[in-house]
Amino acid sequence: MLRKLVIGVAVIATLVAGVGTARLVLPWTDPTRSVVKQLTFLRAEIESGADRTAQKQFPEGYFFLNVLYGLSWVQVGVDDPARSADATAEVRWALDRLDSADGTAPFDRSLKPEYGVFYAGWTNWLRGGLIALGQSTAAERDAFTSKSVAIATAFRTANTPYLAAYPGQAWPVDSVVAIASLRQYDALVAPRFGQIARNWVTTVKTKLDPETGLLPHQVVPQVSGARGSSQAMIQRFLVEVDPAFARAQYEIFKDKLVTGLGVREYPKGRGGQGDVDSGPLVFGVSLSATVVAMGAARVHHDPLADRLSRTGELVGLPFTGLTTKRYLFGAVPIGDAFLAWSTSARPLVATDQPELGGSGWWRLPWLVVLWLPVLILWSVLRFRHRGRRRKRAH
Repeated sequence: MLRKLVIGVAVIATLVAGVGTARLVLPWTDPTRSVVKQLTFLRAEIESGADRTAQKQFPEGYFFLNVLYGLSWVQVGVDDPARSADATAEVRWALDRLDSADGTAPFDRSLKPEYGVFYAGWTNWLRGGLIALGQSTAAERDAFTSKSVAIATAFRTANTPYLAAYPGQAWPVDSVVAIASLRQYDALVAPRFGQIARNWVTTVKTKLDPETGLLPHQVVPQVSGARGSSQAMIQRFLVEVDPAFARAQYEIFKDKLVTGLGVREYPKGRGGQGDVDSGPLVFGVSLSATVVAMGAARVHHDPLADRLSRTGELVGLPFTGLTTKRYLFGAVPIGDAFLAWSTSARPLVATDQPELGGSGWWRLPWLVVLWLPVLILWSVLRFRHRGRRRKRAH
């Protein structure tokens, strides 16, 4: 009975190792189709109230689930023009939800720009994505213009490069997204905000975290050093603002925060606790930062993206059906939204980032983890079988 049990476990371990090896080494087939399946799952979840549920779990849960759904469709539609009509319809649907009372509820309308730089920056980036799909209306282009002017005016009249997301609270990452949306306007509509973006970069370079040389995590009400959860997002958008500055920052980011396990929340050599921004930390690594970093690596043409993506396919318990795909059994839809956005990541403005080199040796530890238990189990069975044969021979 024990032998049959061990054989059963060994067979299952062999199958798991085989599937895992395939996910680590075989060429990717059609990532766009995979993302569309994720988005099909997410659309159904949002319609069932997953965004309102997420809002109870995260400060911007409703907002992020909808904006990332829309942005993922932008990236799918830009990459595959045959899907641009579907993508346009889905982006409009997401924008309507963001413009609703539920979408604006957490934010203060009196801030400049309206509802704060977090809300204004992300929604403007999504409006720009709608323009990029090539099927926008005159009213939608006018809205992109008016929202961009409002953001530019807020930066022009502020005495800081980091605008408030909430009253008395400011995170640099939010201003990066907003400035990126102005660069998107210049690329898609007409050159208009280049000087504002250049002035912003010049000022930011004088306000870096002295410990790491990266943008700080928070600046109001207190200044806190660079952290992985915001840095991964900064690296995702900064390339759209100033590619040269972004590449320099990205190299520091990798040196200070990226490890073999993923993206640390705090710089190497320094510890800290997880919070609502980072989520739970595993050996100092933030899962949310790691997922976002996958998209940042893609826009920097860094093989790190492939490593993080394949690792996610290995440990994220993906389930793919005929029309849908989900991770962790679909238990955390906002996590699926971040994965879809990062998996389909592409620059929408930047075009001249050189590719980075990389090695495939990162796979070796994972292959050992997959196959060592298999070898042990089959070796135990073999030795037990030999022992029985010797007893019978005597």
